[in-house]
Amino acid sequence: MRIPLQDISAAAERIAGFVERTPLRLSERFSTGNANVFCKLEVVQPTSSYKIRGAFNAVIRASEEAAAGERLVTASAGNHGRGMAYAASMHEVPVVVFVPADAPRAKVDLISALGAELRPCANYDEAERDAKAFAKAGGGTWISPYSHPDVVAGAGTIGLELLEQQPYLDAVIVPIGGGGLISGIGSAIKELSPSTKVIGVEAAASCPFTKGFAAGRIVPIDVQPSIADGLTGNLDPDTITFDVVRDVVDEIVVIDEPDLRRALAEVVTHEHLVIEGAAAAGPAALLTGKVKPSGNVAVVLTGANIDTARLLEILSGAF
Repeated sequence: MRIPLQDISAAAERIAGFVERTPLRLSERFSTGNANVFCKLEVVQPTSSYKIRGAFNAVIRASEEAAAGERLVTASAGNHGRGMAYAASMHEVPVVVFVPADAPRAKVDLISALGAELRPCANYDEAERDAKAFAKAGGGTWISPYSHPDVVAGAGTIGLELLEQQPYLDAVIVPIGGGGLISGIGSAIKELSPSTKVIGVEAAASCPFTKGFAAGRIVPIDVQPSIADGLTGNLDPDTITFDVVRDVVDEIVVIDEPDLRRALAEVVTHEHLVIEGAAAAGPAALLTGKVKPSGNVAVVLTGANIDTARLLEILSGAF
């Protein structure tokens, strides 16, 4: 199962006036004698996260189809909610965001500042369940942060850009949370450049795909705290991403928490970029040697929304 290339191409045209075509920058720190490693800088998006791509695609599509004044409903640990709130404010669409209690304060405050209605929940799994139930009961149109076709197609526009910027791409390394990002990127890459490897990176604190693929089905997992808050949570049992990831992803590696912290500090220090925990997944896979790069390799740096206190704590512990 894949997201149709025509849907991803249509999303690229739809969101072009609202999102950045982000740079693909060569990294001296992560390149080796055998590999040119490029960083895809989604950190420079207007909301400092790739999530704006899927959010705009979904909001524009929903605003064309929904009744006037109908609310959009989503769940988010931060970046998707901010992207939805940003896109909805520009299209004058009301949005309700269910957020977990442990979501970074910086992200939650930005969602609220954009005019979204917040509904606090105990954790991400509860936020997703409550949001779906609220929408089903008539509260609005449910837009999954990772399992909505328009959200995934929007994320897939990164894949189109990668191949336009570096046509000879041997591998792309992508963080995996709910699987929407890698489903979109992988669908585009495998249609246009089948030989390019698509490598996913999960946090050890939450690896539903690794465990699910081992079991042959989606299974519940015990989610632990992580600096990669955007990658944590159980999968929706109805998610479209499980089958897409199984089809388009060549390999998944799992990264421990200390390695995520080290990688985040390395990117800040050597690339002079602020990134959040989830964005450190790809660099961590390279630093640990779990992914050995060869040829032209792209690493997606997904976002930069991290609380200042947490960033300082990670940096102070790294040196």
